[in-house]
Amino acid sequence: MDEDEGTFAVQLARSAVDAEISNGKVNVENTSPLFNEKRGVFVTLKTYPDGELRGCIGFSEPVYPLADAIIMAAESACHDPRFNDLTAEETITVEVSVLTIPELLSVAPEDRPGAVEIGKDGLIVEQGYYKGLLLPQVATEWGWDSEEFLSHACAKAGLRSKAWKSLETRVFKFQAEIFSETSPSGDIRRYEEQ
Repeated sequence: MDEDEGTFAVQLARSAVDAEISNGKVNVENTSPLFNEKRGVFVTLKTYPDGELRGCIGFSEPVYPLADAIIMAAESACHDPRFNDLTAEETITVEVSVLTIPELLSVAPEDRPGAVEIGKDGLIVEQGYYKGLLLPQVATEWGWDSEEFLSHACAKAGLRSKAWKSLETRVFKFQAEIFSETSPSGDIRRYEEQ
């Protein structure tokens, strides 16, 4: 994803957020073929200027064309069930994470921490009906090592924190290209690994 595509992705998500809270409509005008490809994507909303999570919704699998997935994720992030619905009075920034296809960690459970690269890999943990996902930037933002990252992904899935040590638990990793606003509707930057 180049800088122009990343900028467009964030602008599209911003348009979808603005339209969702004002009952407006989003117009998609882009000629980049990337936005017609099916891709996994997450849209994260953060309060400004303190950067607290306000909503984060998306698709871990490539089930929709990227432009549609960004719009649906942005609209849904306005109604993240962990928070009250977003209002027009709130000041937020928008971040878009476009995902690679998740890859199963095919190593012994005790070797999983060594197979995860902090700042590069995101995690999906699955056990039965339980599933949790953490984006790559989360571990860096919280200063976690790979064992802590795995434990928090398990907790996000509703599992005990050490469930990643079990053969019954499947762990996937993925990477993401991440672009975000530096201020509400402001400049857009690519996330760099810390």
